[in-house]
Amino acid sequence: MKNIRNFCIIAHIDHGKSTLADRMLEQTHTVAPREMENQVLDNMDLERERGITIKSHAIQMDYESGGKKYVLNLIDTPGHVDFSYEVSRAIASCEGALLVVDATQGVQAQTISNLYMAIDHNLEIIPVLNKIDLAAANLDVARQQITELIGCDEQDILLASGKTGEGVHEIMETIVNKIPPPSGDPEAPLQALIFDSVFNSFRGIIAYYKVECGSIRKGDKVKFLNTGKEYVADEVGVLKMNLSPRDEVGTGDVGYIISGIKSAVEVKVGDTITHCENGCTKAIAGFKEVKPMLFAGVYPVETDQYEDLRSSLEKLQLNDASLSFIPESSLALGFGFRCGFLGLLHLEIVQERLYREFDMDCITTVPNVSYVVYTTDGEEQEVHNPSGLPAITMIDRIEEPYIRAQIISKSEFFGAIVKLCLDKRGTLISQHFLTTDRVELNFDMPLAEIIFDFYDKLKSISKGYASFDYHIIDYRPADLVKLDILLNGEQVDALSSLIHRDNAYSFGRRMCEKLKELIPRQQFEIAIQAAIGAKIIARETVKAVRKDVTAKCYGGDITRKRKLLEKQKKGKKRMRQVGNVQIPQTAFMAVLKLDS
Repeated sequence: MKNIRNFCIIAHIDHGKSTLADRMLEQTHTVAPREMENQVLDNMDLERERGITIKSHAIQMDYESGGKKYVLNLIDTPGHVDFSYEVSRAIASCEGALLVVDATQGVQAQTISNLYMAIDHNLEIIPVLNKIDLAAANLDVARQQITELIGCDEQDILLASGKTGEGVHEIMETIVNKIPPPSGDPEAPLQALIFDSVFNSFRGIIAYYKVECGSIRKGDKVKFLNTGKEYVADEVGVLKMNLSPRDEVGTGDVGYIISGIKSAVEVKVGDTITHCENGCTKAIAGFKEVKPMLFAGVYPVETDQYEDLRSSLEKLQLNDASLSFIPESSLALGFGFRCGFLGLLHLEIVQERLYREFDMDCITTVPNVSYVVYTTDGEEQEVHNPSGLPAITMIDRIEEPYIRAQIISKSEFFGAIVKLCLDKRGTLISQHFLTTDRVELNFDMPLAEIIFDFYDKLKSISKGYASFDYHIIDYRPADLVKLDILLNGEQVDALSSLIHRDNAYSFGRRMCEKLKELIPRQQFEIAIQAAIGAKIIARETVKAVRKDVTAKCYGGDITRKRKLLEKQKKGKKRMRQVGNVQIPQTAFMAVLKLDS
């Protein structure tokens, strides 16, 4: 146990975590040269295509230093703010962290928030300055930023290049010398914390855990404390490039267990594994419960695929603990699920994974944040769906979630960034010049304003320089109205949204214009209306496809033509009363891209 080191790599997006992990795996000969590829731990197709890490990946390496053999358990983490829950779980399973900073960009917003998370868990921090081989690397400025941030000496900062492998040996030595070994009791009853799980169609559910106390052997009878279920450990082992079976996994080590679990509901991330006999009585304080930031309805395209969608979501939830879902129904779309996500990128990734991994074609409704509604009776309700709002006469006030946003950027973009945040109903809390040309801005803003396009706009006005991080602070009263979309007088509940009164008119108009482009012309005229309560605020009309009924009417009196046209008009009117408007799937997603 004294020779085990558990550590994770934390950094801002694109600061070179996965590439640095590649060099470590090469140095310890964990991966054979013929199997080596870029970002070898990012094994999901989506991760390779987008060039980002979505899942934390754990892997064990053997390293020899000073005649001693060490076991290093590395967890590579994502950098994007939408996957910060993955980072918090990795940090809870480690004793140390490599804080990687890009030498060309310096300290960014996500670097700071991940660092504070690691300090809260009392992790040993090793600062690493990456990408020193690039011509644009500014070592002096980056060093100064790191020393100010964590209060270390400049000599403590390790210089490395994930691309060339320079400095990786020094990092390995520092990990062995600085990061403390795990501090569990090998003689105590078994306590193991589940930090991830994955579904395998041949072997059932595989749970990944870190052993805090005791040890787990093959064939042991084990119990999951939260669910109270008991199993036999058919196979235990450690996580190399592939699963590597062992007879025993001891204290402080990270491993996996296969016990033929079939149902996804039986494994919860943050649960504790113990022995059935002489087991521990108290669960390990797991990770904080994840709170979804935004909610959207997910419906199967074919209504009879409802149960398939449920099992797909359950299997996906195993591998993505920050996804939550409850059943709901919609008049327009039938039965589906109300899902909770951490951000718009998270929603996109889940939708893509459902399609690729489970062959599920889904329609996603307009995402919205959760609101707290206070009724005139003094009751408090949490509303995730605009159609779940009480009657307008029953509402006393509505409160929406506010965030504290931290933006770090070059000072030349200061004015543009402040204007963007004020347009999004933000309030400037503080501004602080880190250096002569870098500024840190703190804003309080409504969460609803940033979930759609804020990040994209911020990146474009700052030429990609600004970095952004946020956390929820509280709920505040807001003047919100429910905006309904009506097609031929029929309300489409899947297109309803809660929106600030000041933005409702322009949003309603843009929504009607967009739907006019997307809804195909049909045999009858379609009226698209945006309404707040009983008041119509915008309207567009999709004209009917008309057959030229006067084609065979040559010459003669005008009344002959008029008679034919009147007859057609009556038919159209009757058709409009009974006809159903077909809404294409693109209409539901188009709402997100109204500005473009």
